[in-house]
Amino acid sequence: MKNNLFRQFIILFLVFVVIASVLSLYNYPNKNAPEQIDVVKLVGQINNNEVKTVVVKGNKLEITLQNEAREEVKKEPGESFSQLMTNYGVAADKLQQFTLTFEEDTGAAFWLGTVLPFLLPIILFIGIIWFMTRQVRGANNQAMAFGQSRAREEGKNKKEKITFNDVAGDKEAKEELKEIVEFLLSPKKFLALGAKIPKGVLLMGAPGTGKTLLAKAVAGEANVPFFSISGSEFVEMFVGVGASRVRDLFRKAKKASPCIVFIDEIDAVGRQRGAGLGGSHDEREQTLNQILVEMDGFDTSTNVIVMAATNRPDVLDPALLRPGRFDRRVILDLPDIADREAILTIHAKNKQLEKDTDLRRVAERTPGFSGADLANVLNEAAILTARRDKKRISQMEILESIEKVMLGPERKSHLLSKKEKEITAYHEAGHALLAHLLPDADPVHKVSIVARGRAAGYTLKLPIEDKKLQSKSEFLDEIAVLLAGHATEKMIFGQVTTGASNDLERATQIARSLITRYAMSDKLPPRTFGEREEMIFLGREIHEQRDYSEKMAELIDGEITTIMLDGSKRVKEILKKERAYLDEIARRLVEKETLEKEEFESIFQTAGK
Repeated sequence: MKNNLFRQFIILFLVFVVIASVLSLYNYPNKNAPEQIDVVKLVGQINNNEVKTVVVKGNKLEITLQNEAREEVKKEPGESFSQLMTNYGVAADKLQQFTLTFEEDTGAAFWLGTVLPFLLPIILFIGIIWFMTRQVRGANNQAMAFGQSRAREEGKNKKEKITFNDVAGDKEAKEELKEIVEFLLSPKKFLALGAKIPKGVLLMGAPGTGKTLLAKAVAGEANVPFFSISGSEFVEMFVGVGASRVRDLFRKAKKASPCIVFIDEIDAVGRQRGAGLGGSHDEREQTLNQILVEMDGFDTSTNVIVMAATNRPDVLDPALLRPGRFDRRVILDLPDIADREAILTIHAKNKQLEKDTDLRRVAERTPGFSGADLANVLNEAAILTARRDKKRISQMEILESIEKVMLGPERKSHLLSKKEKEITAYHEAGHALLAHLLPDADPVHKVSIVARGRAAGYTLKLPIEDKKLQSKSEFLDEIAVLLAGHATEKMIFGQVTTGASNDLERATQIARSLITRYAMSDKLPPRTFGEREEMIFLGREIHEQRDYSEKMAELIDGEITTIMLDGSKRVKEILKKERAYLDEIARRLVEKETLEKEEFESIFQTAGK
């Protein structure tokens, strides 16, 4: 608003400056302008034979003297030059001593000289009135546009068009969506068989898995308009605005059919009704109701496909998911190692990589990464390469960027004292030693005591292959690895530090999940314990309802305690038995601060471990 007022002030100021300049130029005395004299002086000059030429222009006489000087005389309107000379007693022979010519005023001179000085104020006044009226009309248009959809139509530029070739992985999801593409390209083939293509397609997956990208690819493959809007853009503080925007969005979509309407983060307006604080007049609920009504209004001849994305399908209203609305649900999983390599290859097309860069190795080091995470890794690598004044991105920059995305940037200024450095080295050595020796633990790729993010040191463990299922032995080995830092500090220094707090918290959470969620206890029945409840208006899981007795709670606590104590006992036995390796790993960490996979494994090669 302030910018608009400032811009309007500048425009008005410039208008006044231009008008003032024109008027000043019009009235400003010109040094080359002829001298203004009266008729008496002109008569004297004629009698003295000083006049060379006289040009009569309406009521103005332009005189040129024998010495080439120029003068100007204003005569009375309607009086001829000869009559004027006769009235002043100029002899006829004197009039024959100079050249006399007659000219008429041009239209431009008439306007500039007579009409324009009176017309300019009128034009200025009309301009100010028009400008003020335009502002009022603009304010009215903004008020009327408040209820219009803010959907953005994308894909008009062919260079920005996205197809399935630009989306790596998600093979099953792309197969599901190819039906939508075929329907948009040739709907008659389906309608002739009585088939009804789904009106709504719900893309479900973790953040960064490519839901929006895949929706754009469907529009690109079908070569149809793509209207994109976020769920939060419907909701305003005024009740009814969201519903109005929904109506406007679907009206535009029907005019542009065949087309795709994409609603990102639909859970912002599609949450279960009846759980909010606003009652039946809640703006979000009215917006959801309008979406449901509009999707019901589609007939078989309307080639409009509504696509939506969410990473919280559990909170959506059941009415959205019933047949006839979002009845086609496409799940996008996190990419496996082959998909991660393909995603990295696509994002590396516009990057200058070294020839020996191995994207397969990068894919192996990034389990659990989404497509957005992988794009961020390569972007961070490019930034790091530019900061080092290098022309091409090497494998080293990419691997460093993985750690930055996972753990945060290196904090080399976070200097540890000699004692703290030794404690951190033994702490990480304990983690790394247990991870290497336990059969079901993930192998160690890197150990470092250089601070990253909030961690004073870290042990980077990565699985050999992608896992979909985990067994009890894998959970127990993970708990043992987490407890190793705490046990090592106590064994070597006789006391523990605060550095093990996060490890203990994560180990306890795994032990609790193992008992209460996965039913991996031999002493408890095969069931889950506790029901998670979510407060819809806060959008977070903040409460877990207990659905078991106090006696059962004691058994659960006893089982968790047993798992933690058995894990701690197991860790202590291994540390005592392999104390030599523990000391060697800690010594090298103090000396070099970082051990890569090859150097770490070389410590055990001499003993054949």
